[in-house]
Amino acid sequence: MPDTDLRDRTFLITGANSGIGRALAEALAARQARLILAARSAERMAPVLDLIRQRHPGAAATFLPLNLADFSSVRAAAEQVLGNSGSLDVLVNNAGVAGTRGLSRDGYHLTYAVNHLGPFLLTALLLPKLRAAPSARIVNVSSVAHFRAKPIDWQLLAPNPPSTRGTFQDYANSKLMNVLHAKELARRLAGTGVTTYALHPGGVATNIWRGLPGPLQWVIKLFLISNEEGARTPLYCATAPELVGVTGRYYDKEREVRCKRMAEDEALAAELWDRSARATGVSGSRQ
Repeated sequence: MPDTDLRDRTFLITGANSGIGRALAEALAARQARLILAARSAERMAPVLDLIRQRHPGAAATFLPLNLADFSSVRAAAEQVLGNSGSLDVLVNNAGVAGTRGLSRDGYHLTYAVNHLGPFLLTALLLPKLRAAPSARIVNVSSVAHFRAKPIDWQLLAPNPPSTRGTFQDYANSKLMNVLHAKELARRLAGTGVTTYALHPGGVATNIWRGLPGPLQWVIKLFLISNEEGARTPLYCATAPELVGVTGRYYDKEREVRCKRMAEDEALAAELWDRSARATGVSGSRQ
């Protein structure tokens, strides 16, 4: 079960202005956690902060400007967090997109930039802060869609890719990358006190489907669970005492389950790391 009192721990959640991120923030605020809520829009985040403070007077929650599709924004956000005197105990890489076409500001396929490269860069930059905590966690919100992933077309992870469409296959492959990232981090951070987790939150009615046509969004959401239900497994991975020291595993419905066999490929995870490090300009060496 998750800790019920988290007043001494700080959680950074990406995509915290809506969906799973917002529901997770509210659940953590109820447990007195300190929150850094990251999103693109201060205007859209303001009502979330107001609601948290109304429901939980004295809640320590701050807004962090972050656009995962812009490496300069990711670096600025990381610098702001690193410059704070407080600790960082848990990073939840929650934000994502599906069905969205186009290029990021740095010229990368938008789906892979937001779902993988941006979180990869943010995580790498925040590692010194996480390693300074007595016991820290990195939680990657992936998806059961990663089981539909196919061999990665590395051209789609390079600048100016041959396609800018945001297909379901792109989404599935980016979610595979989330699992590979968590597992490679676990290997690189072994013995440091930082543990990693990847998870499927369930089929959730979030804004991740905003890139799809309106009628299709409406039909899909008839079969999805609530944001609060979707936040349960991220909350579990971020706070459960029984997961102390457990790392590099994949979860669904608040329990460990098997991931796609491709996600267990250490050579593939290492290659993804190296290519991501080159794309984002971070060190590819062991952390």
